[in-house]
Amino acid sequence: MNADSGSEKTEGGAEDATPLRRGWTTGTCATAAARAAADALFGGEFPDPVTVTLPGGQAPAFALAVTERGEGTDGSPGEPWAMAGIIKDAGDDPDVTHGALVRARVWRGAPCSGVTFRAGPGVGTVTLPGLPLPVGEPAINPVPRRMIAQAVGEAAGAAGQPADLVVEVGVENGEQLAKRTMNGRLGILGGLSILGTTGIVVPYSCAAWIASIQRGVDVARAAGLPHVAACTGDLSEKAVVARYGLPEQALLDMGDFVGGTLKYLRRHPIPRLTLCGGFAKFGKLARGLMDLHSKRHAVDFDWLADRLADLGAGPELVAQARGANTAAQVLGMADAAGLPLADHVAELARRAAQEVLEDAPVAVEVLVTDRQGRIVGEAHSPNSWPNSWPSPR
Repeated sequence: MNADSGSEKTEGGAEDATPLRRGWTTGTCATAAARAAADALFGGEFPDPVTVTLPGGQAPAFALAVTERGEGTDGSPGEPWAMAGIIKDAGDDPDVTHGALVRARVWRGAPCSGVTFRAGPGVGTVTLPGLPLPVGEPAINPVPRRMIAQAVGEAAGAAGQPADLVVEVGVENGEQLAKRTMNGRLGILGGLSILGTTGIVVPYSCAAWIASIQRGVDVARAAGLPHVAACTGDLSEKAVVARYGLPEQALLDMGDFVGGTLKYLRRHPIPRLTLCGGFAKFGKLARGLMDLHSKRHAVDFDWLADRLADLGAGPELVAQARGANTAAQVLGMADAAGLPLADHVAELARRAAQEVLEDAPVAVEVLVTDRQGRIVGEAHSPNSWPNSWPSPR
């Protein structure tokens, strides 16, 4: 999804008729673990399997992977606690947390304190403003918090006890797994986030990715950053950093979701936006397409050939472009002929992006990279690139 490479001319292979298997979010797993631990804390057995209720009313059951009882917590040396763990099953989604052990440890809190949360090993802590949680809080998102509070509250009610509980959530190897996520860029340090809105992981859903982009915009706005770069992958991101030296919080891992990125920036503008991506992907944006994934839209070689004709290419070169196998081949043909095709595509992509942004106060530039990550084309908003910002080098 992040690759900055040209797409092949055809999309091979028949569609698999087997439906993809859905999975469970870290929030759901933490909820199930917390419910089992709370039941055990109140003098019962660890329920195995343990059943929880999701926001949509579904009631899945989960097998317990680990259980433990003990005494002694921070500030309460003799306080009894119970812990349970669930192995996360993300279904057929390529989730970094698939197979991870999600633990919840529960103990009694101060009277009238309600349910409070702690970050256990492998769960991060919020360190930057702009996220839906205050700075200093464990990175357990609002919906999972509500799910966990409801689950342990039900356990307390069944035992006739007040729901004044501390819930500590951890993920085995979470600090290492977090290095493969955008948490560090968002200022979530020390581990993973406990996520989920429905409790269910839909395979290859764009919702989680777009939510991460939105949180990145929120963090950048809260930090007062005047310039962000939305990139399709690692190569394009490195190109932007090499040119502008932007801080990590200014970098948005857009992937293929340019439409979702632009729509959010339309409502939550940042003064300066750089879009940076591969020639093949931004050829799609230049056509007005807002999902750049190769499975959604193939490279249109007739369109690229027509753009060469716009630049004065002769019939022979235009015909060669129509018969090309990759976008990179067409770019090479244009370069050999001295035709600024990448600049032309960048300008058309900039106009398409501006149409989505409408009248939002966002100055847009587009940088087009080749397969080696070199900037080969660019376009800038006319008369809207403030002199106080660094000029493109």
